[in-house]
Amino acid sequence: MTASREFLDYVVDLLRPFGPVSIRRMFGGAGVYRDGLMFALVAYDTLYLKVDDETRPAFERAGMGPFTYEGKTEPVTMSYFEAPPDAMEEADLLAGWARDAYAAALRTKTRKAPAKPGKVRPAAPRKRKRR
Repeated sequence: MTASREFLDYVVDLLRPFGPVSIRRMFGGAGVYRDGLMFALVAYDTLYLKVDDETRPAFERAGMGPFTYEGKTEPVTMSYFEAPPDAMEEADLLAGWARDAYAAALRTKTRKAPAKPGKVRPAAPRKRKRR
């Protein structure tokens, strides 16, 4: 998975109408963040936006598909769909898709189940102070 510096700069510039974003490199690609929340990713110089049950139908109607990668035993599909080609040419149009992706990321963040508790170890016995 790769993301060229030129493409990442293009994405940041194109997202200016949406607001300030930051890029963090990861696994050869990059995550796109706003206010510390990842709402998009870049892989192979392609922008993928976060989807959930509310936003996925719009991406499907636009003919866009999900980001997938080859896992250890089978392909893994993530909840990020390719940005429509026309949105990659017009900043104001991409801003609308980015707002929806950011909203999906916010909804997903609030719906995540709490982490499973780890094993509880008994506390070490306390030594009593003698008076």
